[in-house]
Amino acid sequence: MIKGEVVGLRAIEEVDLNLLLNWRNNPENRIFFREFRELNYTNQKEWFDKYVMQDNQTQMFAIVDLKSNELIGACGLCYIDWVNRSADFSIYVGKDNLYIDDVYSIEAAKMMEKYGFEELNLHRLWAEIYSIDEKKKRFFEALEFKKEGIFKETHWTEGKWVDSIFYAKLNMK
Repeated sequence: MIKGEVVGLRAIEEVDLNLLLNWRNNPENRIFFREFRELNYTNQKEWFDKYVMQDNQTQMFAIVDLKSNELIGACGLCYIDWVNRSADFSIYVGKDNLYIDDVYSIEAAKMMEKYGFEELNLHRLWAEIYSIDEKKKRFFEALEFKKEGIFKETHWTEGKWVDSIFYAKLNMK
């Protein structure tokens, strides 16, 4: 486990899947995820088997509250490009429908960033955020990710097209 002051990052276990599934299916937050449809347990288990257990281009972690050891969210690096040393940064806190907050999310993100840059020797972390996702825009800006560009009308949600905003941070070491 990677430990911080308040949260730790550990491997996602099969016993976590039901809770992660409930959080992913929360309609208030699902509009911010690439996977737009309601998922069932079979979908969640297939994701776990393929991406968490077998895919070397994905490094996913459970976010746990260190005081209670309770699962509170998930984060990870996806679409890892080992040649060009870049990865898509993914994070959310499902506990109490927080999605993104100023305590758990920030600390987990800083640990994930350190893991990506120092352990995996990545050069670039990036994130695709939909233009309707104000929390994540503020979150990545607070982490000093830079806005790199906008792809117009890439995501259909709630009866309208929204833009994809790309943020990135380079390892300057």
